[in-house]
Amino acid sequence: MGRTPGRACASYEAQYARSNEIVAAAALDDVGRHPDCRSGNADLRWVLIHLVEETGRHAGHADIVRELLDGAKGYY
Repeated sequence: MGRTPGRACASYEAQYARSNEIVAAAALDDVGRHPDCRSGNADLRWVLIHLVEETGRHAGHADIVRELLDGAKGYY
């Protein structure tokens, strides 16, 4: 892929910082448009809740893979 872990982390941190700037400058009821949104638009509140949901989903996937690899379990 041509990307070092350090560069990948730096890119993630830059996107994280930019996302924080956008959220800080907007209200939760502000509406944006995105082609993947079924209704054609979504407010910032929906976007943030969706981010939490997706992060939890992918963290769960990583936990399953880890458990399959080494048998270690997360919190429970």
